Amino acid sequence: MAPHRLGGPAPSDLWFPDAEGLDMQGVGLPDGQEGLIERVAAANPRTVVVIESGGAVSVPWASKVPAVIAAFYPGSGGAEAIAGVLFGRVNPSGHLPVTFPAQVGQLPRPEQRDPATTTSNPNQERIGEIFEVAYDIEGSDVGYRWFAREEHTPRYPFGWGLSYTTFAFSGLTVTADGADVRVRGVVTNTGTRAGATVPQVYVGRAHWDGADFVPRLAAFDRVHLEAGQSRSVELRLEPRLLARWDDVEGAFRIAGGDYEVRIGAHALDEDGPAQTIWLAPSLLH
Repeated sequence: MAPHRLGGPAPSDLWFPDAEGLDMQGVGLPDGQEGLIERVAAANPRTVVVIESGGAVSVPWASKVPAVIAAFYPGSGGAEAIAGVLFGRVNPSGHLPVTFPAQVGQLPRPEQRDPATTTSNPNQERIGEIFEVAYDIEGSDVGYRWFAREEHTPRYPFGWGLSYTTFAFSGLTVTADGADVRVRGVVTNTGTRAGATVPQVYVGRAHWDGADFVPRLAAFDRVHLEAGQSRSVELRLEPRLLARWDDVEGAFRIAGGDYEVRIGAHALDEDGPAQTIWLAPSLLH
């Protein structure tokens, strides 16, 4: 909720239409809401913006507010949960399942066609052309893999999440027995209060040229730690995520070569340890 007029008594929701069969045309907040956020933040620098949406939105105003909560659609208990985080009763531990772009031009489709001038459903009266989405722009490199392939730096990367404490990753060891790859590491709560984090393992070609095997998430876990506590984790990488589809063989194929395995808190986390391993070529049946 935000004041309808600064200093005025009438409240107004920050909202945008989004539903099944009613996709957003773009990722920007409509109806002047971005300007409203900036005006409220200018009047009160201690403004926290809570976004309830079905996906990523454009946040050009993010640097003008001290905190942003991506609540997505939290359900009937959302208000209580959000209040718990804002007042410090709950230490947040969520991580983004999507990527928030730094600017809409980073997206493969910055804006969809206006659904009011196209036909979206087969039982709908024909209006203009059939609404279509080109799926061959990014191919299988959707989401964070599109950003990696295009070397775009997003506002908030896939897997991003903050906490009232801090964490560090260390002691990475990677072993491979054919397509069975296992990762071991140590997660430490380096802060002053208990909390949870999600160690994420990303795998890519060690000498990636931007054209083959975009780095991808291969395993993750959730770990709750008391202040100062450390814990070892072991994660098995899903073999299919190390492979690409071979049309000739009709199966997934792991290309032989050197692969970089790293563990961290999000897709662009370079503070976590990394290790290079060699994988033998193999077909997955």
